[in-house]
Amino acid sequence: MLDQHLRFTGWSREAEELFGLASEEVLGRPADAVLADTETGAGVSAVGGGGAAWSLGPRPVRRGDGRPVSVSLSLTPLALGAGATGWLLTAVDAELAHREAIGRAMLDGLDREAPVQLVVYDTDARVRWINTAIEKQFGIPLEDAVGRFVKDILPQGEVLGEADGTATSVEEIVQRVARTGAPEIDVRYRSPTYLDPRHERVWSCSYFRLQDDDGRPIGVCEAGLDITDRYVARQRLALLSRASGSIGRTLDIRCTAQDLAELVVPEFADAVTVDIVEAVLSGQEPQHFGTRPTLCRVAHRTDHAAAEDTADDALDTVRLRCLAENAPATDAATHALALPLKARGATLGVVAFARSRHADPFEHEEIQLAEELVSRTAVCLDNARRYTREHATALTLQRDLLPRTLPQQPGVEVAHRYLPAAGPAGVGGDWYDVIPLSGARVGLVVGDVAGHGTGAAATMGRVRTTVAALAALDLAPDELLARLDDLVARTGAPPSGPAEAEDQALGVTCLYAIYDPVSRHCVMARAGHLPPVLLTPDGHAELVDLPAGPPLGLGGLPFECADIELPEGATLALYTDGLVENRHTDIDAGVSSLCTALAGPEDGQLHKTCDKVITTLLPQPPEDDAALLLLRVHALAENLVATWDVASDAGEVARARALALDQLAAWGVDEAASFVVELVVSELVTNAIRYGGAPVCLRLIRERGLIVEVSDGGHTSPHLRRAAMEDEGGRGLFLVAQLTQRWGTRYTPTGKTIWTEVSLVPAQMPGIFAGEQFDL
Repeated sequence: MLDQHLRFTGWSREAEELFGLASEEVLGRPADAVLADTETGAGVSAVGGGGAAWSLGPRPVRRGDGRPVSVSLSLTPLALGAGATGWLLTAVDAELAHREAIGRAMLDGLDREAPVQLVVYDTDARVRWINTAIEKQFGIPLEDAVGRFVKDILPQGEVLGEADGTATSVEEIVQRVARTGAPEIDVRYRSPTYLDPRHERVWSCSYFRLQDDDGRPIGVCEAGLDITDRYVARQRLALLSRASGSIGRTLDIRCTAQDLAELVVPEFADAVTVDIVEAVLSGQEPQHFGTRPTLCRVAHRTDHAAAEDTADDALDTVRLRCLAENAPATDAATHALALPLKARGATLGVVAFARSRHADPFEHEEIQLAEELVSRTAVCLDNARRYTREHATALTLQRDLLPRTLPQQPGVEVAHRYLPAAGPAGVGGDWYDVIPLSGARVGLVVGDVAGHGTGAAATMGRVRTTVAALAALDLAPDELLARLDDLVARTGAPPSGPAEAEDQALGVTCLYAIYDPVSRHCVMARAGHLPPVLLTPDGHAELVDLPAGPPLGLGGLPFECADIELPEGATLALYTDGLVENRHTDIDAGVSSLCTALAGPEDGQLHKTCDKVITTLLPQPPEDDAALLLLRVHALAENLVATWDVASDAGEVARARALALDQLAAWGVDEAASFVVELVVSELVTNAIRYGGAPVCLRLIRERGLIVEVSDGGHTSPHLRRAAMEDEGGRGLFLVAQLTQRWGTRYTPTGKTIWTEVSLVPAQMPGIFAGEQFDL
């Protein structure tokens, strides 16, 4: 309070706190001395007076402790009685007033203008206050929200998940923050609103505790931001990211289409269908198709929650329009979208998406997302189509190159199985063969070309043909592999230019064996291949102790033979590594399993043994080609083989003819065949005595036809020639060739053997015996 002379007559407690001066220090003093402006020195009297009220903006005044304080002053005249006039001086801390004004403006802004959604909960998680942004976006007034839980206000809302991956409710989060005081940041909450109940929105919410001056919790404040657009964009990017890892995991067209369907339903669409041009399924080039290709449904997926509301006819309509225009087609009324599956400029099929009638139609950004998903799928489908074509080509090539039926040979039973690789590696180069040889013997071969695909299959055919050609020379197994190794090494020499690829025949493994049913001996050698398994008649199975040799084309080591005598009724198993080795089983364990599968008493049917082995070792489609060749051996009866030693004397020729005719009579051979055999024996024994030398041996084998063999100690190879009219000799071998079905020469460590095969069927006899003119 001031008197009429502007001296202090009253000084309140608040004034003491503001200016740092006690009342006794102020009362009676002029206001100009106490409240002078520290910058200009002006006092209160400079602006006061005249009996009118006035106010003065913020001015610095020195406190009692010497510090300045900015205050706003207001002076109001007072009637003191008896005509005297005084003044009421009001001082306000300008900085505090400014902060309070800002605080009031901020609170009012948060309540009415802020885009942030604010909610205040009590410690029980009931709503106590919401700002205008909440009212506007959710369409619920403050009076309808106060006192209720969020789960009652928005029953369809959900917390999408917390940092630890656990889902909870808003009530649990609020109570936890109120209890612990630890704030929780960026909690994702999704819910429809009262203003738009058909569409969900997403908010990022943060929670912090409110407390009184004593630190006691009185509630929790929630601040939320609408992040729907950002969340949707992130979800789309996540969908594309998952598509990279989930679509095209296999080179199977149907599986790839199903991968797309499983990815997009229900996250992107409520229903999806994938239709592929029929010819694509078999691997054909899409540009070969007509203008109206036949489609096959390869994938169809529907979200059961929206299945009743998704019309199939809507998909059919938009799909047909997409195919007709070969471009994206949409139908906003039915919420359907169809996109062509295009790869390398060709259309492979069509994908149709549909949403429930209660959902949003496909927007521009979503159509772009669908186009990206379909484009990736189309590339994977085209890769699968090309793999399907190559796999089918390689499989066809390999099946054409493998023997469709194996020859029935005397003294052996044969069963075989071949399983192509089922994985993405494709068909490999495994092969097997049974080759008839002279003297009722049989050649057995199994091999494996490194790599997969048509190249491996073609290489397999080349190597198999070469083996068959070398086997026809009656070479021993080690010599055959040596010649084959030399051929592969030459063809696989360093290429002349950088564009030439290495020959796939390099590194081929092969096993070749010759079984003789007369002696029951089997001679075999291997080039980097697994040794065979021998199953004895008593049911015992074990690996054959066969010296190892290097794979073909590497050279450096010789090939060695093993000669074993097989007991009557024994079974020999030849196989490739695909039968006994995979990513889960090492080769030793696989071979042990093969021996176990073969062991035990046989049921007499070799093909059932084959099936048993395949079922046991390959319960699932093999990762690599697998081949199995089973050979059960039998010895020819002794009464079907006749052998005589012949002295190196020309007079022995007649004796040899007589011995042969006596044996033919005992076998019941007719006169025509006996005549041929007599002539053949005469010519071959004569040549052996004359040109070959001791020891000379004659052998007859009666098996289907007649086999005549004459062995001698010479190594000179006989050759066929045509004698001139005036020549007295040179016609013997020519006659032999004309009168027999086949003839040839094989070499032994002690010399050579000339062999011939004579038919006992009249229709297969030479022309002279079939009633035709035969020119000798």
